[in-house]
Amino acid sequence: MTNTQPTMTQPTVRTCPFDPPEEYGALREQAPVTQVTFPDGVTGWLVTRYEDVRTVLSDPRFSAKRTLLRTGGPAVNDAPVPPTPPGMFILMDAPEHTRFRRLLTGQFTVRRMRQLAPAVEKIVAEQLEAMASAEGPVDLVQAFALPVPSLVICELLGVPYADREEFQRNSATFLRLDSSPEEFQQAQAAIRGFIHQLAVAKRENPTDDILSELAHSGELTDEELAGVGMLLLIAGHETTANMIALGTMCLLQNPEQLAALRADASLMDGVVEELLRYLTIIQFGLRRTALEDVELHGHQIKEGSLVVASLASGNRDAAHFTDDPERLDVGRPHSPHLAFGHGIHQCLGQQLARVEMKAALSALLDRFPTLRLAVPVEQVPMRDNMLVYGVHELPVTW
Repeated sequence: MTNTQPTMTQPTVRTCPFDPPEEYGALREQAPVTQVTFPDGVTGWLVTRYEDVRTVLSDPRFSAKRTLLRTGGPAVNDAPVPPTPPGMFILMDAPEHTRFRRLLTGQFTVRRMRQLAPAVEKIVAEQLEAMASAEGPVDLVQAFALPVPSLVICELLGVPYADREEFQRNSATFLRLDSSPEEFQQAQAAIRGFIHQLAVAKRENPTDDILSELAHSGELTDEELAGVGMLLLIAGHETTANMIALGTMCLLQNPEQLAALRADASLMDGVVEELLRYLTIIQFGLRRTALEDVELHGHQIKEGSLVVASLASGNRDAAHFTDDPERLDVGRPHSPHLAFGHGIHQCLGQQLARVEMKAALSALLDRFPTLRLAVPVEQVPMRDNMLVYGVHELPVTW
């Protein structure tokens, strides 16, 4: 077994907007479990192969409880980690995590999300109608990709869509790597305060939505409900919005693949899975902490060590995706990917994301058969500085 000091920093620089940093390929081949220094100065282990990523995310010896939500920031190895905010169950282990997850699982079943599809399609159609009436190039993010999941999650949670600008702005600050500690705390407090106020009101005047159901379950305090609501609100619009925009950009830059999709609309379910795999927008991986000494690939990972499981690298692992995983293939046979994570923390809203992506991409490509970028691809501003990757804006025309 080996235990060496880190000789590199976590790769973060992309040479192609759709690919993870090139160094990940060499790491998978030569050093799939290696010590690195992360962008925030913390040292730990980076895991890059598909099977090892699954192991880290499913083995209870690797804890989500003491991880940091952010990749950037002022943290150092010996700095005390603040307590987990109430309701922030992605930073909890069983049984605390189980209690929250159990309350929410029934809200996001495959059956329930499929039943939601007509409502999603109606929202998509309305946004496309408004987009079609615009003159000249439009920003697909603001005109379509962001409003669709925002409207859906607001409807599900019972959050007034009129408040979208405030929570979208605070969500972006919360996910930026270059936010100062003060900005980060202020954004977090603002979103929690907003949801807390809403939750208190729903205890007195419930409506037909998830927050009302949780409020009247009798199992959550107001603080816990605010944390759960904040988590669902941020994850419910940031991730899918960026997958819709980045997925559109990716298809436009792969005309042969786009042509194959246009020729056979039945490919769309597979296209959604392939885009999720190929783009993997949780770009810096998921953090875990070793609860005891663990041997992984001949390396002794000491108790208390930080371990980052790279979803983006695992989703390009040729040992699992055997037919050239570095290539976008809209006809690729289905094979389980890691875009939604793995284990007990696998994304609760993954079925909703699939419904939204399928509805959005299908209708967008059908409504605008000549859709194209309005600027050279090099001029599209990418979200390199965000925990959730994507584009800040996407000028398109037709």
